[in-house]
Amino acid sequence: MAGMASRDHSHLPNQTKKLPLFFPLLSLLLFISIFAVLSSIRTTSSAPSQPRNSLEFRKPPGSDPARSCDYSDGAWIYDPNASPKYDHTCKEIFKGWNCIAGNKSNGRELTKWRWKPKGCDLPTFDPVRFLHMYRNTSIGFIGDSLNRNMFVSLFCLLKRVSNEVKKWRPVGADRGFTFLRYNVTLAYHRTNLLARYGRWSANANGGVLESLGYKEGYRVDVDIPADTWAESLSFHDILIFNTGHWWWAPAKFDPINSPLLFFENGQPVVPPVLPDVGFDMVLKHMVMFVEKRVKPGAIKFFRTQSPRHFEGGDWNQGGSCNRQNPLLPEQVEELFSLKNNNGTNVEARLMNQHLYKSLKESGLHILDITHLSEFRADAHPSAAGGKKHDDCMHWCLPGITDTWNDLFIVQLNNVKFRTK
Repeated sequence: MAGMASRDHSHLPNQTKKLPLFFPLLSLLLFISIFAVLSSIRTTSSAPSQPRNSLEFRKPPGSDPARSCDYSDGAWIYDPNASPKYDHTCKEIFKGWNCIAGNKSNGRELTKWRWKPKGCDLPTFDPVRFLHMYRNTSIGFIGDSLNRNMFVSLFCLLKRVSNEVKKWRPVGADRGFTFLRYNVTLAYHRTNLLARYGRWSANANGGVLESLGYKEGYRVDVDIPADTWAESLSFHDILIFNTGHWWWAPAKFDPINSPLLFFENGQPVVPPVLPDVGFDMVLKHMVMFVEKRVKPGAIKFFRTQSPRHFEGGDWNQGGSCNRQNPLLPEQVEELFSLKNNNGTNVEARLMNQHLYKSLKESGLHILDITHLSEFRADAHPSAAGGKKHDDCMHWCLPGITDTWNDLFIVQLNNVKFRTK
C-alpha cells in the first residue's frame, strides 16, 4: 500500500513536500485496521465449533427455551397438499389401526390436517436428523395400548429413512427394534396400570377382605411395578410413560363383581379405596421407583391421557365415532366438559387432574397431548376393517399420533439441548 501511495503521487510535484507528513499517518491507520481484523479472526477461531459435516446440532428447531410456546393450545388447519409421513404398508401398524387398508372413508384425509399452536409453529419431525442426533440411544414406551399407538408411529417414521433394523425384545419389552446404522433402539413395554396386578380370590381360611364380603376381584400392589418394565429403567435413556384407560374400565374391572383391591406393603388397604384413590397411590409409588432406579441422566416423560370419542354410548353400548372432520371448539366442550356430559368420555380430563397433581414435584416432564387430540373425533379407526364394535379409543395410522411425536421430539430437544 505504501509503495502504491508513492507511485500514485510521484507525478504531482506540488505535493512531494507534504508526503513525509501524510505517510506516517496513513501507515498508522493501516496497521490499526490490520490488527483489528487479525484479532477478530483469532477470537472466532478460538471458539469450539462442530465439524462442517456434523449433524450433532447444539440447538435443534424448537429447542430454544427463550421461545416458549404452549404447543397444546391451537387449532387444526386443513392442508389439501399434505401427504402422510410414511406409507400405510409399514408392517408394524396393527391391522385394526390401519385405516387406509381398512377402507375407512376418510382414511387418506386424516394426515391433511396440521396442528397449528397459537403464536408459534410446531416443527415437523425430521427422522434423519433425529437418528443422527440420538445415535446410541434407547427409547422406552411404557404403558397401555395407546402408548403402543405412539411407539408404532415413531417406528414407521424412522423406518421410512433407515431400513437396517433388528427386531428384538429388550428387558421385558412386548415389542422392540434397533436401527443398526445408528444404534437407536425403540421398545414398547406393555403395562395397563403401571403397578403389578392380577386376579384375586377369597381365601377359604378367611382374611380382612373376606370379612368385608369380598369374594373376587383384582389385586393391585400399589408399590410394586409390573414385571414388564421394572428392569427396563437401567437400559433406556429416554422414557415415555402413560396409564389411564384401564382405571375406569367397568367392562374389565366391574366395581361390584371384580373390583380393584389395593395392597400396600403386601397388605390390603383397609378400608378399601375407590380407583381414583388407588390411582393416586400407584402414581406416588411409581414416580418414587422411577426416580430411584432410572439410568443416570435419563430423560423421563409422562404422557397425558388420550381422549376417547364415543357418541351414543360406550364401546359395548353401541357407541360410535363417525365424524369426518375435526370437532369445533364448542363441540369439544360438549363432549369432554366435566360438568355437562353423560360421562362416557370424561375420563381424559379426570385422569389428567390426578396426573398433574402427582407429577408436580417430580422429575418427569409432562407431554400434554390431550387437548389437541380432543378435536380429532374423525381420526379413530371406528368400524374400519369390519370391527364388531367401533374403536373410538385408538388412533388411525398414519394419523394423529404422528403429531404426538412431533410434539414429543420438540420437547425432548428442549430438555436435552436447553441452555444450562
